[in-house]
Amino acid sequence: MKISVRSGLAVIAAATVCMVGAPGSAHAAVPSATTVTAQALPSYETWIADVTAVAGVASAYLDTRLPNAAIRPAIVLDIDNTSLETAYNPGITSPAVDPILDLARQAEADGAAVFFVTARPEILGWQTEINLDSVGYSWEKIYLRPWFNTQANDVLKTAARTAIEGLGYRIVANIGNSATDLSGGHADRTFKLPDYDGQLD
Repeated sequence: MKISVRSGLAVIAAATVCMVGAPGSAHAAVPSATTVTAQALPSYETWIADVTAVAGVASAYLDTRLPNAAIRPAIVLDIDNTSLETAYNPGITSPAVDPILDLARQAEADGAAVFFVTARPEILGWQTEINLDSVGYSWEKIYLRPWFNTQANDVLKTAARTAIEGLGYRIVANIGNSATDLSGGHADRTFKLPDYDGQLD
């Protein structure tokens, strides 16, 4: 069963691309002792290969845990750069991260509920739901950042997992690309996708 998040006007946050001009241009970077050079993201192919490697380990693990009639199993997924290709394919909607979509479908086929836990604000709930649905995900519930909530991401996401457990589920796997997706417990096992030193938070 899919529980809808609060509907309403969707405010779409456009991706901002920071560019540094060529030397001599109006926007050229001025070298200095304090200049920090941003590290380029790996290629899309490298990222997908890295994600696929982790997803393979997670898939093998789920094969050992599911199906399991003795518990009410669930998996928890982060959204940005975990379930959707937000950084590599930004826009109003982003494609699914295929290895994670496959993992979600595997878990669901074996009787686990799928939950999304994200720091996206509730105002983006409608757009988020449409994007996830359009690329093939199904889920039990999406946990977004409530209005006026200013908690740190790790605190926010730990509270969401606690709430999922309060519904009677046992979270057998929690998958995300940031340490804040995974810290705080309330999951039998965590799987860390690449973030390349925080560039894909």
